Amino acid sequence: MKLCIAEKPSVARDIAKVLGATTPKSGYMEGNGYCVTWTFGHLCTLKEPHDYAPEYKAWNLFLLPIIPKNFGIKLINNIGVERQFKVIESLVKECEEVINCGDAGQEGELIQRWVLQKAKCDKPVKRLWISSLTEDAIKEGFEKLKSAEDYKNLYLAGNARAIGDWLLGINATRLFTKKFGGNKAVLSIGRVQTPTLAMLVKRQKEIDAFVQKDYWELKTKYREVVFTAAIDRLQSAERAEKGLEYLKQNLFEIIAFEIKEGKEKNPRLFDLTGLQVEANKKYGFSAESTLNYIQSLYEKKHTTYPRVDTTYLSENLYPKISGILRSMNFYSDLTAPLLEAPIPMSKAVFDDAKVTDHHAIIPTEIPPTSNLTREEKLVYDLVAKRFIAVFYPECKISNTLVEGQVGTINFKASGKQILEPGWRLVYAKDSKNNAEKDEKEEKSEEQLIPEFTVGEKGEHEPFVHQGRTSPPKPYTEATLLRAMETAGRQVEDEELRELLKNNGIGRPSTRANIIETLFKRKYIEKKRKNLFATQTGIDLIDTIEDELLKSAELTGEWEQKLRKIEKGEYEAQKFKEELIEMVTQLTKKVINSKGKVISFQEERPTKSKSKKKK
Repeated sequence: MKLCIAEKPSVARDIAKVLGATTPKSGYMEGNGYCVTWTFGHLCTLKEPHDYAPEYKAWNLFLLPIIPKNFGIKLINNIGVERQFKVIESLVKECEEVINCGDAGQEGELIQRWVLQKAKCDKPVKRLWISSLTEDAIKEGFEKLKSAEDYKNLYLAGNARAIGDWLLGINATRLFTKKFGGNKAVLSIGRVQTPTLAMLVKRQKEIDAFVQKDYWELKTKYREVVFTAAIDRLQSAERAEKGLEYLKQNLFEIIAFEIKEGKEKNPRLFDLTGLQVEANKKYGFSAESTLNYIQSLYEKKHTTYPRVDTTYLSENLYPKISGILRSMNFYSDLTAPLLEAPIPMSKAVFDDAKVTDHHAIIPTEIPPTSNLTREEKLVYDLVAKRFIAVFYPECKISNTLVEGQVGTINFKASGKQILEPGWRLVYAKDSKNNAEKDEKEEKSEEQLIPEFTVGEKGEHEPFVHQGRTSPPKPYTEATLLRAMETAGRQVEDEELRELLKNNGIGRPSTRANIIETLFKRKYIEKKRKNLFATQTGIDLIDTIEDELLKSAELTGEWEQKLRKIEKGEYEAQKFKEELIEMVTQLTKKVINSKGKVISFQEERPTKSKSKKKK
């Protein structure tokens, strides 16, 4: 008998149906030489401090740091978990081979390996690795089962991540709570959570310290086009008035006129962060909500595996693209032009070198039915249109730059026209009538520029525009996710952002949890779409003197090491030793430091679910 272990009952049912294991038993399905059982996500967890020594149950500053010689795992204390584990344990003993059908990612690998370790599995283990739950994908996956050994490094990275989070989370949380908490509340510190909070606090301080100032700009209108003076903003009304008087005494002269035709590249396919960013910008969905909606679409077989960090497809997917496009009945008006000719095999879409465990999120050949919620339909629509848009031609544009002169003062004006909409046609019916407009584009309306001749002169209408400087913008969930992805660097270019992903903080699948944890701890709050640090969050970051705990870039370097462990390029033991050294040094420094006062915000009812520290 072959034993298949899935990560949840619904996935187990899909697998059992394909394998012909249709006889229901207590905690598993049986038939055709297979038993198919399941976990409920994590059945096991790392042992707690008191599991190693009873004195660690009390939070004692002078027992820190807590560093177990060997980290152990235990079952989560839950009757349902214990019952299901007994089923798995007995089936492991009876079977001849185990097929790990867990979620095809680092966390899924860790969940299954811990369960098999706890069940003392000594049977051969194979790995099912699939990117969608359609019947065809499951069949194809079972035809190409891999050796569990192929995914050993993935497990080692997941295990190192869990141990790293335990070492820092347990020790630093106890350390700061006992030193600065004043027995009022727990001060939660986490490997990813704390640098994320530090980014929010830094932005908050920049906003609070910002002093708004008035400024004046010289502008003029010539042939219905508004030109702006190419000089620094003026700091006084008097200087602006003097400038205006000067402009009135001189004619406007065109000194340069240039039209450049260019192309706007197609948007990239979605990785999880990109989808969360777009859903937050367009619909105000939280990162956690978007993850739940896309996970549900995956389990309903309408989209591929969502917890991904690449925007590319595997080259071997190319032959399936036409079939997926044909199956997208609701979008037939958009797919019909694509299907009239062969789909382009673009390196911007298909690139094996850019694909890690999984490819980007795309629809499957199973279109959704009326069983979707409104939110799921909206998220599916984002994925579907992005998938269609990448195969359309690029958008052709015309950029016009005009330079003028009034006396000795230079002026500039620019405009943009869409010559051939290309991929923008996919988004023509959207309410904003534009796919990728960012806030800057929405604010500045592009001018239609007529034909100018260099050397032409004429009367013009000069005027003064008075404005006020703007403070830095607060983070939204969308901009915070991008900041986490790039370790706090402001990066608009998609290709550069792709390169920085290896040094991002957290993983696509955990970032939503981190943000929710910060809400739960009352370290941040939301006002409309904007995120703000609370006084407790600000005080906590101010208390932490060690930059290692707060630096997004240094945390990004740890993340890169975890990815290297995945690839077999870095030793998991070395990563653990580095964290032990850091925790030991941190403990000494904090214990010997001066006490500080931290403000605590009153607990409020929250809808957020409890999440583990990261």
